[in-house]
Formats: sequence, C-alpha cells, structure tokens
Amino acid sequence: METDQEPYVRLATLRQLHQVMADMNTARSLADTLQTVADGVVNGLGYELACVNLVRPDGDLVVAAFAGNSAAEALITGRVGSRDSWERRLAMGEAWGDLVFIPHTEGWVLDDDDVPQWYTDGPAPRFEDEWHPSDRLFAPMFTPGVPGGTCGELIGVLSVDRPRNGRRPGAWGKEALQMYAFQAAIAISNARLRANMQRALVRLEREQQALRASEESFRQAFEYAPSGMAIAEMGGDQHGRILRTNDALCRLLGRPASAMRRYSFADLVHPEDVGTLLRTSAEGGRTELRLARRDGTYLWVSLRNSVVADATDGPRFLLTHVEDIEERKRRELQLAHRASHDSLTGLPNSAELRARLSARLCQRPQTAAPGLVESVDAAYVPAQLDPFGTHDQYTTAPASSSAPVPVTDGGIQPYDANGHGFDFRGAPEVYGAYDHHVHTVAPEGEHDDGTKGLAVLFCDLDGFKSINDRFGHNAGDAVLIEVARRLGGAVRDGDTVARLGGDEFVVLADGLGRADAQDLAVRLRNEIIQPIRVDGRVMRVGASFGIGWAQCGMTADEVLKSADERMYIEKRSRPKQHRRAG
Repeated sequence: METDQEPYVRLATLRQLHQVMADMNTARSLADTLQTVADGVVNGLGYELACVNLVRPDGDLVVAAFAGNSAAEALITGRVGSRDSWERRLAMGEAWGDLVFIPHTEGWVLDDDDVPQWYTDGPAPRFEDEWHPSDRLFAPMFTPGVPGGTCGELIGVLSVDRPRNGRRPGAWGKEALQMYAFQAAIAISNARLRANMQRALVRLEREQQALRASEESFRQAFEYAPSGMAIAEMGGDQHGRILRTNDALCRLLGRPASAMRRYSFADLVHPEDVGTLLRTSAEGGRTELRLARRDGTYLWVSLRNSVVADATDGPRFLLTHVEDIEERKRRELQLAHRASHDSLTGLPNSAELRARLSARLCQRPQTAAPGLVESVDAAYVPAQLDPFGTHDQYTTAPASSSAPVPVTDGGIQPYDANGHGFDFRGAPEVYGAYDHHVHTVAPEGEHDDGTKGLAVLFCDLDGFKSINDRFGHNAGDAVLIEVARRLGGAVRDGDTVARLGGDEFVVLADGLGRADAQDLAVRLRNEIIQPIRVDGRVMRVGASFGIGWAQCGMTADEVLKSADERMYIEKRSRPKQHRRAG
C-alpha cells in the first residue's frame, strides 16, 4: 500500500493524534499543557503555525502558547484580545461544524482590530481549495457540556494557519481538528483543576503551618505567662470545668495542675462572689473576686474572661486570665478603713456614723397619718430585732421573732442606693413607695410604753480636759483609746460605737425601749468611770449621756443634735463635783 493513499494517511494521523493527546494529559502544569496543545497541532494535525488563546477571568483572551515560528511567538505571546473582538470573529465566516473559517475575501476587515495576529506572505490561490495567506481558521474550545445539550463555557480558541499540503482541510482534517479541540479543552480544564488543587494544597499547607506556629506561640505564651491563665469548658453539663492551667495559676492557688482539672472556677470562688463569676462567665469581661487557695484562705484576683468562639460552631471554650491583686485590695481596704474610721481609736468616725444612721432613715414626713403603713412596719419586723442582725440582749425576744438578719463586717445589713434596708418577704403593692423599707420609729412620751426603737446615746467625757492639761496629749490619747475599748466591749455585736470628735462618742443601739436605753447608759458610765492607768499614773474620767431617738422623717444631723441637747441637759442636772466620778 502506498503511503500517500487515504487510509494510510488517516491511520498515521490517528496515531499522531493519539500521541499528542497522551502528551496533553500527562503535562505537569497548565503552562505545559497549553504549550503541548499548540505543539500537537503542528506535530499531529499538519499545520505549520498554531496559537492557543486562553480566556482570562475578566473574559478577554490572552495568547498563552504558540508553536511553529519562534519570531511570531516572541511577537504575540502574552498579548490580549478583547472578548468583543473575538465574539465578532467567531460570528463571521463559514461554520465548519464547530470550526469557524474566515476566507481572505472577508477577513480583511479584521486586520485592524485588537486581536493579536501574524501575517504570512504567499502567492494568490491558483485553485479553489488552495490556502490563502490571509485565510483564518479557528477552533473554539468549550468545557464539556451536558450530553445532548449545548456546549459548556468558552475557555479558549485554537488558531491554526498554513496547512503543510497548502490546501484547505477536507472533511477528515476538519473532523480531526474538531476532535483535537474537544480533547484540548478537556486537557486544559483538567490542568486548571490540577493547578487550582495545587494552589489550594499550597495555601492549606501554609495555613496549617501558620496555625501550628500560632498554636505554638499561644502555648508558649500560655505556659510561660507571668500571671495565671486557664482554659475552661463552655456549655453543656461540664460548663466551667477547668481543662488546662499554667504554672503561674497553680503557684498562685497552691494547687497542682492535675488537681485543678477536677475543679471549675465555681468550686474555687468565694460563696459571696459566685453571682459575679456567673455573670462574667456568660458575658465575658473583667471582674474582681476571691479564689480559694489550697490552705483554705481566699485570695483576691482580677479575673478576665474571653469567649473563644468558632464561626460555625459558636462558643467553644473560655480563656481566663487571673491576676493577683491581693496587695492592691489590702491597700484599698486600708484606705477605705482610714476614711471611715478614727485613726486614734479605730472606731467609726463622724462620716461613717452619719452614713450608718442615714441608712436607717427615710424621708417620710413625721406628720404622716398613722394607720396602714405603721401596721405594715409592725407586722414586718419583730420589735426585738435590731437592724444590725442581733436580738436585744437587754429584753427577752418572743419565740416568734425572726432569725437575725445577716450583717457585714461593719455591722450593717445591706441597703439599697437610697439607704433603705430591704425585707425580702415582700409587701402588697398597695403600701406604695415605703413597702420595702423597715421604718424607724421612736418611743412616745417620757415613760416606757413598750415601743422599741433606735437609741442614739451621745457621750461626752467629764474631766478629760484637765487630764490633757496636767499630763499632756499623749496621756489624753491613751485615755481616749481605753474609753473606746470599754465602750466597744460593753455593747452588743450589732451596735455601733463611734467617735464623733474630741472627747465625744456616740452609740447606736437598735431594738431598745426607754428603760433599756437608760440601763445601757448607766452600764456604759460605770465602765468609763473605772480607774485608768497611764504610765504608772491612775486617772479617772466621768461621762455624761444624752439619749436621743432616730425616727424616719429626721436627718442624721437632727438626730445627733437631739441627743447632744439631751446630753447637755443631763450634764447640767448633775452637780459639778460629781460629774467626774459619774
């Protein structure tokens, strides 16, 4: 069989096509695939020139590969043609199946558009199917479409020129070019997919490296932080359980890391600070509270929570930063104590006395008509229960009296922003604005009628000035300190003993009747008049007491003034020579 016979030519072409298609599908990168496509046209389909125009993301087409002529390759590779110009070309000429052939008789109008192109010289056609140098043949490449449907998306155009036999392709040549363009589109799509996958893998690897580096940085920052840090579980049955702690927190609380993982912060926090902890755990933010150490003591810490959340799964865990503020808290408490207590005797000072007294008083006018409000007051608070949480030790409380109200370290029960105490048993709304307040009432008349109230005993020392004049201020200070100690030891735990200034003291004692208050004044005077030994000398002072009564509708200054006036009445009523001896 002669080698120029048609069957042999087709078989050789098929072999060449098979080889170039195999080369296309084994290329290592998108750039290699594109160049293999262009080379395959020249090596397998019998064209001298071939160009691959690839669609860019913006829609325009760029010359991505060229084969057959190095000069033309250097001239147009990388140049871009607009999508509109390419759409115009693919709509012109003759449709050879999926191919587009633009003869030289029509293509002259395209010489000046923006599509990169090359020009070849040659004689005019001598016969009808001879290839003219200005003829153009394009093979559009589409992504695979739905079987039986339309083609997919345009991904590029193959441009071919100068068939080696000098003739326009016949039926077999057209079919071969169409088939080749179809396979080239698949190869380019696969190469793009591989390139995208490679870029994604590279990006993923970089992200994983960055994540590992970030995790290592976090681990080091967490483990070696100078202040305490912990990671706690968030949500579910184990909410708040400590998952991990650093060495600083273990040292701070005196507990090993293995033991810390058995606790939640709710197990370690001071009972009074549980509510504060729960609010901070739910909302994040910063707060100050006390945590239990292994030895049973409590440590003031600044606790800052950060909710670490996932964009899809929501909150994941709680990152807690714990800072030791024990020393700062101690200084704050010392400053607060100094501001509210007398520096010499350690008793509450005048400002603190007025604050405690004002906390028991409201602005209800004294002229308020008796009736429903008073009956509510009487029903809410047993007469023998004083506001500082203790029963009257001077009279016997009835068996039905309520349990003592919890008190603070200063001997005062909690109050609201207006200085009113709360009774949590509640009152019907018909009692108006005073239904939450335990009104302070005073005994009426000069005789004991059984009414219990808040007694204010104003004490002024007799003979103190002569001690200061004879023995000096140091001796006077020692006397004041001893008097303060005796007064504090003679009253109930819930009562208040304050130094008003100079040699004046005030005692607040709730739940007393008139006779009870008078008995208390006598006992306090008897304590004060006992001899006081200072630097080997025995000294004596007397005391005058005035008993006033706090009552809602009065101010603290009015109450103190009333007790002060009664004290001076009592002082003047006793002979001067007996005042010092009591």
